[in-house]
Parts: sequence; structure tokens; C-alpha cells
Amino acid sequence: MSGRLLVVGGGPAGLATAIHAAQAGREAVVIERQSGVIDKACGEGLMPAGVAALARLGIDPRGLGRPFRGIRYIDGPHSAAADFAHGPGLGIRRLALHEALSARAAALGVARVEGRLRALSQDADGVQLTLGSGAQLRGGWLVGADGLRSTVRGLLGLGLPPVRPRRLGLRQHYAVAPWSDHVEVHWSPGAEAYVTPVGPRLVGLAMLVTGALPERAAGGPPGQTPFDRLLGLFPALRERLQGAPVASHVRGAGPFETRVARRRAGRVLLVGDAAGYLDPLTGEGLKLGFLGAEAAVEAIVRGRPQDWERDWRRITRRYYLGTAGLLALTGQPRLRRWMVPLLARVPWVMGGVLRSQSWGRPRTMASTAASA
Repeated sequence: MSGRLLVVGGGPAGLATAIHAAQAGREAVVIERQSGVIDKACGEGLMPAGVAALARLGIDPRGLGRPFRGIRYIDGPHSAAADFAHGPGLGIRRLALHEALSARAAALGVARVEGRLRALSQDADGVQLTLGSGAQLRGGWLVGADGLRSTVRGLLGLGLPPVRPRRLGLRQHYAVAPWSDHVEVHWSPGAEAYVTPVGPRLVGLAMLVTGALPERAAGGPPGQTPFDRLLGLFPALRERLQGAPVASHVRGAGPFETRVARRRAGRVLLVGDAAGYLDPLTGEGLKLGFLGAEAAVEAIVRGRPQDWERDWRRITRRYYLGTAGLLALTGQPRLRRWMVPLLARVPWVMGGVLRSQSWGRPRTMASTAASA
């Protein structure tokens, strides 16, 4: 049992962790409370480093979604765009991604146990889990990849209180042909809207807002949902989507900020959103989850779990710096309204930021990559 890796959380980060473990010759067991293919509110954009990480999991990204070549910021009449330097990103429906990861994990012999984690304990040789059904599982190591509201993190007492204003997100799909080969980020005084091409006739629209979702204004049309009210903040986008068939239910997420005291406690490592998260503003969540899964497994395989904290900081450093800067900007309306016009005048700034999206491959994953 000492070589068995238990993974709590069957989302992308958890499945990626189990796949890397199996590719490295380890027995892996995923514990997930939901059955079947799991959907989630997500911007569904995978940055180039994330596309490369998906390939190292043994999954061919071609045919899974729709490539996009960069990011375009739009604020009223102003627009600024830049392309990635080393290959495209990938817009991929969350359901399609989860299905591909699940199939890859199953092909490698990864076991799946459906259940809710109730308790955990550990000793010098391994970790013991107790599920809500009373069933018990034991392994040499445990990875908590169970998201923003991580049960593993809670049981270990590793969470810290948030310090920033809360941010919320909503997502819906429209059955319409993508009109751009960029991910579009629309700015308004009260929210941001992200349009991601995810299929030949499918776009995803995710919206982020600080504070509370907008309420219906006096005299406004009855029956408006919070999503409709947010879309009303972007007249050009609303007009473009007018009459387009809705292709999914609205899903929400947030608050997003997740602060963690540390990402390792004995034989337990935290990965993905469970390890800490700031905001989806830069669209890097999936990429960070894949890279983190890769590095965490490598640390375990090499017998150096103490490296995981350092590796996590290395992987997420640019994300935290960039996202913190954009969040500071969103809180300053006078500065915010000048962001897109400024980027349009100095496009090399945005290009430099996007070039960093190809960065992030863990440095010592040769053994895992070779066996993919």
C-alpha cells in the first residue's frame, strides 16, 4: 500500500494527478463524490502551456475543442489584441475535457471510488481515509485536488480567511459560430465578460463581478436573470448574441480567493484550486492545475515531497503577480477605463505577458513524459 497514491477530487487536477502517477508506474485511486462526467462553471480556455501539459498526459488535444491564437481586450470602441508566441491555446468544453481525462485514467488502470471524504489520519507509513459510507482506504500518499472548498484542506486546518472583496462568476454557452480566433475579454465598469470559442458552432460566455450580482433595476424588464443583467452591461456583446440559441444552463462559481497556510502536511499534498487560488481573471486555472499535478507527482516519485511547496510557488508566481495587478486595476475605475486604450497604444506590453503563457513545464518530469 505504500506505493498507492490516493487522490481526493475527480476533476481535471485530480485526474491529471492520477494519470501522471499511473504513467510513473504507481497505483492510483481517485475518490470523487459525484458520478459520471462532471460539469463546472469555467472559462474553458486552456493556455498554450496547458495544451502542452494535456499532451504529456497522453491526450491528443486535436479534435477536443477549438484553437485560439491569443487574447483580445475590448472596452467600448477600444480594442487591443496579442497572439501567443509558441502555438495556440485551446477552447474546450469542460464536459469534453473531463470525458477525455476520465477515459485516459481508465485506460491506465486508475481506480475510481465514489464517496464523500469524512475523515483522514496519517502515520509514518501512509494515509488512512474514511468515507461517508464507512468504507476505508489506505495509501502511501494522498493528494487533495478537491477544489476551492477542499474537504482535505479543511480536515487538515490549512485554510486561511480571504482578504480581498469577493468575486463571483457565471457561465453559459451559445450555439453560434465563433466570430473570433481570440478569446475576447470585454470590460465594463462593473464586470468582465470572457468569450471563448469551444466548438465549430459553440461559444462559452463567462462573466465575473466583484461584490454581489446585480439586482433588477426599478422599471427594468421582469423575469431577467442575474446572467441577463450582467450581459446588459455589454451592449455590443448582447446585440451579437441576440437570438442565438442558448446551449447550456447557467452555472455559477465563487467566491474565488482561496488562501492556504501551506500545501503539504506530512504525506498529504494539495494540488489545483485546493492548493490556493486568487481569481479566474487571467484564465490560467486549468493550466496551473495540470502543471501542479505534474510537479506534485514528480516530487512524490523522487522521494522529495518537501520540494512541492517550492515548486508550487515557482509554477504560480507569474499568475499571482499578474492577477493581483489586474485585480488592483479593477478596483480603480479611473485607471481601469484607460487600460485597453493604453494596451492598444503599446501592444508589446500585452505581447510580453502572453509570451509567458508558454512557460511553466516542470523541470524534472522526463521520466513521466517519456512513459506517456
